[in-house]
Amino acid sequence: MGRKRGKALIFCGMAALVCAAWAFAQEGATAQVKETIDRVLAILRDPALKGPDKEELRRKKLKDAIYPRFDFSEMAKRSLATHWRDRSQKEREEFVNLFADLLEQSYHKKLESYTDQEIIYSKEQIEDKFGLVATKIVSQKENLEIPIDYKLVRQDGQWRVYDVVVEGVSLVSNYRSQFNRIIQTSSYAELVRKMRVKQEAEALSVVPTPKR
Repeated sequence: MGRKRGKALIFCGMAALVCAAWAFAQEGATAQVKETIDRVLAILRDPALKGPDKEELRRKKLKDAIYPRFDFSEMAKRSLATHWRDRSQKEREEFVNLFADLLEQSYHKKLESYTDQEIIYSKEQIEDKFGLVATKIVSQKENLEIPIDYKLVRQDGQWRVYDVVVEGVSLVSNYRSQFNRIIQTSSYAELVRKMRVKQEAEALSVVPTPKR
């Protein structure tokens, strides 16, 4: 009887360890990135959200799915590089908001061009509070493989994206070059002006057309 009870306790202990390991894996970087991507794909595939007349609602749902996974403050800071330290707190807050809008404008059309490609999660690297999740978008129809790496930082148990590398090209580095060129040839104020103009133009473009 004692032996049976001992085996049962060992079995329960092993089961608890397996469950704990599974729960930990679910909280890992790849699992969290996959959760966000799955939500985005579900929105893009939803027939009820298709068509130009659903663009405003579709974009809102995509924003709700994507924004919590991205650290726009860190992305904006890295994109401004040395120019960040010269900004006041108010300027930094304004720039982060403008940067987030710019990123959304640049990539929502690309997101919506998704049809039914497969997402492969190929590698995860963790070092202290930083991580990388390597993925591939695979299209059998077009015979294409597009590598996309997500660079992440861990904050309060959540992994948040601070850079996206598409086919070896860093999003943050790309913006850093553009922003630095404008600041060097003109000024920080001119950079902000350009970003505001884009923000306003995009806001006008998504205003729903009145039905007649």
